[in-house]
Amino acid sequence: MIAVFPDKLMTPKQIVMEKLEMKLNNLINRALIVGGTHGNEFTGVYLIKLFEQFPELIRRDKFETLTLLANPEAFAVGRRYIHKDLNRCFLRQNLEDTTLSTYEDLLAKKINDSYGQNGKKPVDFILDLHSTTSNMGVTILIDNEEPFHLQLAAYLRHVNPAIKVYSSGNSGRSQNALRSLGKFGIGIEVGCIPQGVLNADFFLKTQSIIYTILNYLELYNVNKLPEFPNTFILYKYIEKIDYPRNENGEITAMIHPQLQFKDYEALNPGDPMFLTLDGQTIPYEGNSITYPVFINEAAYYETGTAMCLTNQHQITV
Repeated sequence: MIAVFPDKLMTPKQIVMEKLEMKLNNLINRALIVGGTHGNEFTGVYLIKLFEQFPELIRRDKFETLTLLANPEAFAVGRRYIHKDLNRCFLRQNLEDTTLSTYEDLLAKKINDSYGQNGKKPVDFILDLHSTTSNMGVTILIDNEEPFHLQLAAYLRHVNPAIKVYSSGNSGRSQNALRSLGKFGIGIEVGCIPQGVLNADFFLKTQSIIYTILNYLELYNVNKLPEFPNTFILYKYIEKIDYPRNENGEITAMIHPQLQFKDYEALNPGDPMFLTLDGQTIPYEGNSITYPVFINEAAYYETGTAMCLTNQHQITV
């Protein structure tokens, strides 16, 4: 037996108006391109410098585009951060905690006051530019699987099939990353690039994707997106794996040579995973195939992360 509640019924006109209201609420009025969230990742930093010098490159008619060099002090000294990772400082409770006073905590509050949803210039979309020492190629990072993000990812995969799409949603990144300040936000991760190095190939690839995203947002705002395949492969975060360590917390094994640089490739149960300092192989002991990413990322040694394991999913938007 199905209960019908007349007060919940909507006329065709009301349905149309509700859809229109939802569309208006999701329009992109202001976008923010961020580089230098980590001061030693130069791709994003120098793209921001380029766009500041030539703002016409990112200007679009249907929305405003802003730029931000997020951590200038860290960039000035060529370090990832001064006191703590800026890209972990945007938890709501931390932004509201007046006792937190490190350089990055204060910087996060300043960025939130400028671009957060209650800030001076609230942004609808944040594009955060990163590079990695892992062999991630060109990766689109999404922190949740909202339809807007999935549709954009599908479009970028259509334009450039070499792009990989990684969802970090299960890791909690949607809560504390800088791009969480926007209504929508994604990251571009490119590598492998050594820290503190500017790589022309990845600079140009990132630049091209930025223009593609801005053009997409323009078409999205006027409801003129072209038809494109809506199915793609999504790599979903499962867990992070630490290096083997001794009782003093010292690393006792390294990434196995057969796994190094094999980001997004299948890792089967029993495959070599680590190599001890005295030459012994430690296999992967999971029960099913996984696809590791951020393998041997230099910045993650301090966080106890040798790699992140993912599952491969075929997504239809």
